[in-house]
Amino acid sequence: MTDMPTTPRFALPLLAVAQAQKEVTHNEALTLLDALIHAAVEAGPVAEAPVAPVVGQCWIVGAAATGDWAGRAQAIALWTSGGWRFAVPRGGMQATRLADGARLRFDGSIWVEPATIDAPSGGSTIDSEARSALITLILHLEAQGLLISG
Repeated sequence: MTDMPTTPRFALPLLAVAQAQKEVTHNEALTLLDALIHAAVEAGPVAEAPVAPVVGQCWIVGAAATGDWAGRAQAIALWTSGGWRFAVPRGGMQATRLADGARLRFDGSIWVEPATIDAPSGGSTIDSEARSALITLILHLEAQGLLISG
């Protein structure tokens, strides 16, 4: 049996000449696209698959994955009516973590979370206007998922 042709970036299945049941290949590609475009994950990276996932939910698989996710480290795991589907991320890919709104970025080997920064406090000279401006900036960066405050 020959290998199915796939796209170069995300290995989405392509239709083959004279292929029977083309809808299967087409539907598989659409399922993966649905998960990858504007990717949103429930949580992650996590090592264990959830007990009762809902069709359409996604997670980022952790480095020490077990069970159904074993050997799929760093992949995006999508629960479908047919079971788990996995997409291998590419460098620069981003996903929003729904639990906290953080925008994770895949650097080519691991998912990187936004930097954590504390609100300004302390010091011997306090400039309330500067502190207010910094707090506002932090809030806006958090809202975009680019920063997590401490």
